[in-house]
Amino acid sequence: MTDITREGTQPSELALAVTERLKKMHGNKAELAILIGCSRSMVSQYLAGKYQSNPETVENALRKWMDETEAEYGDGSGTVWSEDAGGEAPDGQAERGPEEAQPQPGRLPEKIRYFESDDFNKVIGLCQSCQEDTGLGIVVGRSGLGKTYALQRYAKLPRVCYLECDDTMSSKDMLEEIEERLGLLQDGGTIHRRVKRIREFLRINHGYLLIFDEADKLMNKYTTAKLEIIRGIFDKVDVGIVIAGEPRLETDLKMHLTRFANRLDFYHKMHGLTRDELAEYLAGWDIDEDAAAELAQRAYAARGGCFRLLDRTLNNVLRVLKERGETKVTLEVVREASGMMML
Repeated sequence: MTDITREGTQPSELALAVTERLKKMHGNKAELAILIGCSRSMVSQYLAGKYQSNPETVENALRKWMDETEAEYGDGSGTVWSEDAGGEAPDGQAERGPEEAQPQPGRLPEKIRYFESDDFNKVIGLCQSCQEDTGLGIVVGRSGLGKTYALQRYAKLPRVCYLECDDTMSSKDMLEEIEERLGLLQDGGTIHRRVKRIREFLRINHGYLLIFDEADKLMNKYTTAKLEIIRGIFDKVDVGIVIAGEPRLETDLKMHLTRFANRLDFYHKMHGLTRDELAEYLAGWDIDEDAAAELAQRAYAARGGCFRLLDRTLNNVLRVLKERGETKVTLEVVREASGMMML
């Protein structure tokens, strides 16, 4: 029987079971949508109990995914999530999401293992678009906003090759990294020969996405050869490519590599956590007003604030609370935690 949900209703038993499975797998809705071939909005609305259209397509896809992951991540009950099974989750499987969390007196708070911020979902969506449409995309943002985390999460999916670039990487080094990620035998040869071999592989094996993180380190005032190689691969074969880096990557492309810049199909500039996202991320924490204001500065202050700084601070806050035997986050606790860091 198909379980049609409407706005204002509670998530179905299938939706609750899928949410619990995702927690166990440390996965998220954006990645799940890619794996089952449905849109992110469809999956998100269905799991929240707000999907207003006929849910048959998404339910069938979710049941199939539940069956495929049951052996490794199931509860041992042997539940088969088929159409005939009715999609009912075993008793006690549902847990509250971060938006429902409440402070637990006498208990240490817990950090959310993954967090789907707007930035995260935009990066995942950009990667998906580039892979599906064989497009060229760029992600820019200052350090600490979560570019690498999102890109590495997406790179866990099939036919995605992730490379983290650095200043010491030569053109040959970069091509060797690509060959290694694609599983090609590295039998040497000139740069031209290596590029040709990579193109031939991608021409035969469709559907790949190449991600070049820290791509701003591939160019300087002396050479743009490495990015020209990437552009050459993109021009000759149907392959998706994403480059990511500091804001200067965008500026340098526009100034020195217009042939690359005018080929870009997708673009996202990281903006960091919003106030609402910070509130959701800290749901379940017992934090006084002064401490909350200080943590907000760590999260999105114009100078230095970023998700990474917030995360590091919270790690030390938990250490201080554990040593003190306390659970409430005060300004004094935040300052003691900050004293353990170089800010």
